[in-house]
Amino acid sequence: MRSLRLALAAAGMLAATAFASPTDPKLGVDYVAIARPQPTATADKKVEVIEFFMYRCPHCAALEPELEVFAKKQANNIVLKRVHFPYGGPNDPGAHLHLTLEAMGKAEEYAQRVFDAIHKQHIRLDMDEQAIFKWVAANGIDQAKFREYWNSFTVQTKLKQLNRIVDNYKVETAPTIIIDGRYMTSPSVVGNANREQREPVLMKMTAQTLDSIVTKIKAEKK
Repeated sequence: MRSLRLALAAAGMLAATAFASPTDPKLGVDYVAIARPQPTATADKKVEVIEFFMYRCPHCAALEPELEVFAKKQANNIVLKRVHFPYGGPNDPGAHLHLTLEAMGKAEEYAQRVFDAIHKQHIRLDMDEQAIFKWVAANGIDQAKFREYWNSFTVQTKLKQLNRIVDNYKVETAPTIIIDGRYMTSPSVVGNANREQREPVLMKMTAQTLDSIVTKIKAEKK
């Protein structure tokens, strides 16, 4: 009986995998519906895409170039938002850095530079405030202005709200992507669906999956 159950389970996995495709993603296979859909605030029937990420996360760093390509391709159809997972709690330096750059209108411009600083140059921007201030000054950002935003009421308030946002979406890992407040996918979901573990290929497949989901939702909004 146990062998039969295992065989049936394996057959089920194979059947699900057979239908998985980044260019034609299936609900429940390549992406899933979240338990509590969240309201979105986008104009012109654009699709909201939220990436929950961490600068310190190597998988987030690997996804970043593919996500940038996806964002440029779908620029007229999406509003891309980023939420830094508060790994270290409400005072997480990485989340604080992201929110400060975001408040200054520089988060997208400096995203790849931050990832490179942490993962290639091994600068601990995810853990050390002083390292952050030193790096900011060395990378063309006015340090006095940066500190002003860093200590601002707006940034401090958003920093305290991160745990609630994560809880609302029931996000447990990074990177996780929420689409239209209704659906969730991630490299791990796409990898399991397509039986792919090679990271460069997996990140391309994740971006392709996102592209296809957005195209489907955009068609529904017409």
